[in-house]
Amino acid sequence: MKVMFGFILFLGLLSFTTSDLFQQTGNASYYANKFHGRKTSSGEKYHKDSLVCAHKTLKFGTVLKVTNLKNDSTIIVRVIDRMGKSSPHIIDLSMAGAKQLNFVRNGIAKVKIEEVVPTVSE
Repeated sequence: MKVMFGFILFLGLLSFTTSDLFQQTGNASYYANKFHGRKTSSGEKYHKDSLVCAHKTLKFGTVLKVTNLKNDSTIIVRVIDRMGKSSPHIIDLSMAGAKQLNFVRNGIAKVKIEEVVPTVSE
């Protein structure tokens, strides 16, 4: 009986620790060209050819995997800016990100964003 309880407890802890990373689904938009070169909320300059984004609450530097749910294309971006709290979108991507996810023409795409832990290589 104690072994079974220990095993169930272990499974519960395992499922708790693997779900700590942020995930969200919703609409993405992208920065207009006029923002190229401007300073972002983090103090970093926005560059339209960089794989960066704005999010409402995530810490600056957070790395996200963004998947276009219409075509399954994915990119990895870094949060460098803030969005307005009232925005209907969950993320604003750089022009480079929107191009790689293939939604520049539509202007908006349904996406899934997932926090990823960057690996450090020597």
